[in-house]
Amino acid sequence: MSGTWMTTRAWLLMAPLLAVMIAVIGWPLVDTVALSFTDAKLVGTGGNFVGLENYTKMLSSGNFQRTLVTTAWFAIISVAAEMVLGVLAALLLNQEFRGRTVLRALMILPWALPTVVNATLWRLIYNPEYGALNAALTQIGLLDSYRSWLGEPGSALTALIVADCWKNFPLVALIALAALQAVPREITSASLVDGAGPISRFRFVILPYLAGPLMVALVLRTIEAFKVFDIIWVMTRGGPANSTRTLSILVYQEAFSFQRAGSGASLALIVTLLVTVLAVAYAALVRKTAGSAA
Repeated sequence: MSGTWMTTRAWLLMAPLLAVMIAVIGWPLVDTVALSFTDAKLVGTGGNFVGLENYTKMLSSGNFQRTLVTTAWFAIISVAAEMVLGVLAALLLNQEFRGRTVLRALMILPWALPTVVNATLWRLIYNPEYGALNAALTQIGLLDSYRSWLGEPGSALTALIVADCWKNFPLVALIALAALQAVPREITSASLVDGAGPISRFRFVILPYLAGPLMVALVLRTIEAFKVFDIIWVMTRGGPANSTRTLSILVYQEAFSFQRAGSGASLALIVTLLVTVLAVAYAALVRKTAGSAA
């Protein structure tokens, strides 16, 4: 009897939270699913039932396929760069030197900045008329004239990746640095006595302690990069010539710019499904890593 009462009391205590979650998440999700099967417009009432037409059109659309490739490319390159830079920064900050505490605090600043502020700063750096990047490159002789980094399809996505890496690599560095603190000093000292070089010491002594935390950082950053919106919207709005348009930008354009609420809802659910797949992969990888550690 006491066990039943405890279970009932637990559900009663969770009832307010469950009600809020149903109201804030459940009902909008159900409404979006229903909307995705119609040809409803953003302004107007109702909409005709069209079945899977929105999904088939979107999945077979060249715009969707090109945007998916752009999103995947952005996620792969930015996350790979963030992982490398984060590990290198963590290895540096794990050493004993004067000013290490100050440098650790400074490294957190890019990650602590709001994404909109970060995007605005980098847009000013890339400015084709008075940007700091153009000024620096022309003064050292690498450029003959100023370039529009965000206005050229060939360089816009790379410029965005650099801005995103600067913003997010400190997170990877903090995770890696926390893992490095757990490496026993006796093991590293013994490897030095045995004559292990820096590469061998990192590969066989340090990397096993970093593998689990870095796997978590890798998958979390991949999920975030895959659904990126704010930094790209502030800096390029998906241009020029849609060269930096990601799936989240396409959802916004479809639903709000073109006012096609039905197809926009179907695209949003497709993106949600893709992110869910990544989240499931994240859970599986974390479980596998935890099992290996145990």
